[in-house]
Amino acid sequence: MKQATLVFDTAANTVSTPNVMVTLQGNWTVDGTLPALDQLSVLQEDDQLRTVIFVAGDDFSWDSRLLAWLMACQRMFESSRCQFDLSGLPEDVDDLFRLANTVPPNKALPEKHTSLVQSLINRVARLGDEAMELLAFTGELALTLFRWFSRKGSARWSDILSFCHQSGPSALPIITLQSVLIGMILAYLGMVQLRQFGAEVYVSNLVGVGMVREMGALMTAVIMSGRTGAAYAAQLGTMQVNEEIDALTTLGIKPMDYLVLPRTLALIMTIPMLCLYSNILGMFGGGLVATSMDVTWTMYLYQLRDAITFGDIMTGIFKSFVFAVLIAMAGCRAGLDCGRSSAAVGQATTNAVVTAIIYLVVADAGLNILFYHLGI
Repeated sequence: MKQATLVFDTAANTVSTPNVMVTLQGNWTVDGTLPALDQLSVLQEDDQLRTVIFVAGDDFSWDSRLLAWLMACQRMFESSRCQFDLSGLPEDVDDLFRLANTVPPNKALPEKHTSLVQSLINRVARLGDEAMELLAFTGELALTLFRWFSRKGSARWSDILSFCHQSGPSALPIITLQSVLIGMILAYLGMVQLRQFGAEVYVSNLVGVGMVREMGALMTAVIMSGRTGAAYAAQLGTMQVNEEIDALTTLGIKPMDYLVLPRTLALIMTIPMLCLYSNILGMFGGGLVATSMDVTWTMYLYQLRDAITFGDIMTGIFKSFVFAVLIAMAGCRAGLDCGRSSAAVGQATTNAVVTAIIYLVVADAGLNILFYHLGI
């Protein structure tokens, strides 16, 4: 088969003319070598040229390679008013060429350089929108919890128990490890300072009060935010990608009742119990350190009994309830706001953990200030 060649109308090389005929001959497929676009440069020099007519010559054969070549020619003539006439080519070529030009090419928008003040205004506006969305989600979750406690909710107990197992017994190993180690760390830190005053026995006060009021609830919540909160975001995010949440909405099932409420109730039920479990193991870990430094178990337990009050225990339990709601909100909201790709699921998981930790730190600081002023 002949090699692909171009044959110009002889008038194109002599005088200016509004129309020029270009004959395509030979093999215009991926198996052949197509002519260079530079051969058409003579046509660009003609200011009066308006139409380039392409016609099929002898032994003409083509495939998609021809369309790519014609599109490249069109881009080369973008600066002029010249148009292409493909009526002389097979009808399929003309149809595919028009189809390729139906959608305009994607052109990147020029970067807009905003001032520092405008950037700050835009960021504040985004923070305001984020705050309003968080407030709306919080209100909807509060109404859903109220309906469930008033026995008007539609959450299934089978789902609640399943999530309780996921966030409760399955989390015991990691909670056990971190609680014992935190108790030991508190005891070591306290023992070093108290030994200077000969008051090693008071290490039990430090460990006991520190665990039941602060570290037990906070560290349990941090572990659960990275373990369970991230899992909630990944689960709901995957459902969002698979359009399962859209299907539930179409069927008239509220995602807040069917998806968010069981997960929230599971955390509310399990995190306070995990907090108590963490308190006990933390004090046990502190006792291991204390008894290795000339403090007997009897002295440690008696001092611990006198140091901890029922109010201290309830303070930690109340914090754990608040932390449970915040973790559920962060994880479920990140999952429901997830995009439609696998990368969006990963981003939603990251957002859930980061947001939950921010919520926990801010809430813990606020509650400590509140308890101080209330004398609790």
